Amino acid sequence: MNLEYQTGFGNEFATEAAEGALPVGRNSPQKVPLGLYAEQFSGTAFTVPRVYNKRTWTYRIRPSVLHKPFEQIDNKLFRSSPFDEVPTTPNQLRWNPLQIPSEPTDFIDGITTIAGNGDLFSQTGIAIHIYACNHDMEDRFFYNADGEMLIVPEMGGLTIYTELGVIDVNPGEVCCIPRGLKFRISISDNPKSKIQNPKCARGYICENYGQHFRLPDLGPIGANGLANARDFETPVAWYEDRDAKCEIVAKFGGNLWACETDHSPLDVVAWHGNYAPYKYDLKRFNTIGSISFDHPDPSIFTVMTSPSGEPGVANCDFVIFPDRWLVAEDTFRPPWYHRNTMSEYMGLIYGQYDAKEEGFVPGGGSLHNQMSAHGPDLDAFEKASNAALQPQKLSGTMAFMFESRYIIRPTKFAMDCAELQHEYSEVWQGLKKNFGK
Repeated sequence: MNLEYQTGFGNEFATEAAEGALPVGRNSPQKVPLGLYAEQFSGTAFTVPRVYNKRTWTYRIRPSVLHKPFEQIDNKLFRSSPFDEVPTTPNQLRWNPLQIPSEPTDFIDGITTIAGNGDLFSQTGIAIHIYACNHDMEDRFFYNADGEMLIVPEMGGLTIYTELGVIDVNPGEVCCIPRGLKFRISISDNPKSKIQNPKCARGYICENYGQHFRLPDLGPIGANGLANARDFETPVAWYEDRDAKCEIVAKFGGNLWACETDHSPLDVVAWHGNYAPYKYDLKRFNTIGSISFDHPDPSIFTVMTSPSGEPGVANCDFVIFPDRWLVAEDTFRPPWYHRNTMSEYMGLIYGQYDAKEEGFVPGGGSLHNQMSAHGPDLDAFEKASNAALQPQKLSGTMAFMFESRYIIRPTKFAMDCAELQHEYSEVWQGLKKNFGK
């Protein structure tokens, strides 16, 4: 399949997969062209200020309402707020990667919830999941009424077939699926994949219950830098006109529900609007840093932010630590030791993270919660303290962080699983007292 994309973040797009499918001059004429149905897909309240309003008009073969009643199904390891299964510890936590399932497992069945916060019913907070799958969704479709889903592949590529078009996303790229959008996922046969079995995939998901992710304000940085709107890609219209027994799975109110329909729900022939899925290549991020001494706060690595009700304090920031030059003089170059009012879940897509050279591996994760002290391990501290400070290029690395103003609460699975590194705190125990020497 030859995939096409439109560029820009939050743009008003117009696209049709059949000539003449888009009405001209009005959204819902008395008779829609080509015998289609007009259906608005709203991501915000109608009365939100225009700059924040998200909606898309779709022109589809059948309206979305055409399905049998939903019935609740097993949530498996997919969890939601209030994340109160176990007491939340202030200890630093770290996990090894979850294993790829041995039984056929599609993207939805392969989701395991690691942690979360907030309350999906009041639309605050996030959930953090790992997906690990080895089987395509075929006549099975999914939508999430609880939040948008930021998908961060770590192993293997995904082809995401949505109501509004098709997206290929591979490690080093991210994709955001809006709240309520139906999709199915196939595992890509990626010839560039470094894994032995290209028919398996693993990665991270940030399920955002709060305000939509948007580009952060740049403040003193000015008009340019960080993620540029032009580098985000949205698919063009594509549709399936297919009659078959299909299952639609919905995540609604923290639980999974399923219904039957007699056709593919991906039957939107044309659409226009600004509420749509998008992808972004993280290598296009324009990093900012110090060219004298010290280094700025990690907020300079923010790709997107989901604001909270307090200005400058995020419901969730999506932050990356990509390839970059380090040139600051007389400066401890890795992240410093710190205690933070924001809670941080980190993952590694590929390469090595400069503050944790051992134990923090691709597919794994770490959680440093609100006011829990953390920073470089002993080896990284010794190496950085004694390094000759020449210009240095960090290459072949891509770590990321989901950072939230709320305490991130691990699930029972995350605290009981074999992948939890119970000895994680040992990485700091060798730090010596140097005062007075």
